[in-house]
Amino acid sequence: MQQNKQFVFRSNTGKFVLHTSAKELKDLLVAWIFVSLAFAIAQGINENKGVGGFFTTTFLVTMIIAAITVGIAFLFHELAHKIVAQQYRCWAEFRADLTMLGFGILISLLGVIFIAPGAVMIFGDITTKQNGKISLAGPFTNIIIALILLPFLYFKIGSGIALEIITSGFIINAWLALFNMIPLWNFDGAKIYRWSKPIYFIIVILAALLVFIYFMRTA
Repeated sequence: MQQNKQFVFRSNTGKFVLHTSAKELKDLLVAWIFVSLAFAIAQGINENKGVGGFFTTTFLVTMIIAAITVGIAFLFHELAHKIVAQQYRCWAEFRADLTMLGFGILISLLGVIFIAPGAVMIFGDITTKQNGKISLAGPFTNIIIALILLPFLYFKIGSGIALEIITSGFIINAWLALFNMIPLWNFDGAKIYRWSKPIYFIIVILAALLVFIYFMRTA
């Protein structure tokens, strides 16, 4: 049986080692493509371009924009979980959920976005506090990205595709942070809530405020 090739990245200080594998890199790439495709399809349907619109240059540009905005938001969210988990000496790798990715593509044909690309699988002996911090890393990273984009969004820096990437990147990261704070099931919010209710509500308020800013600006 062929072994899964492992990759190790060491910091300059030697205090932290990031582990990944060929399987994880493949799953991240597959999830990135599916997520970008789902958003591009939904946008095309909502703009009444029909199935024929999927074979145009415009659709290709839309998918590239989705790959940059949605893809990076998703990628950074999952990598943040992974890095913090590995700092606690856990085994942590992303695994794509092909069933949910396929379902997401089908739903996008209705002009609706509902996609669960997968998750970082974590194994190790961790406390409730450590689990909360691992979970916090994802939505907190999305909030940081949205805050970085906020000045560009507010002052309308850039134009054309650049402005579209900034605008989409901002709201996608803000929504992703807020959505993941749902305090139920296996959402990040449930684990953060169990660890620290004050931190949970701070993150929820920050994410909700960023979403509110976006809609106030576009109103």
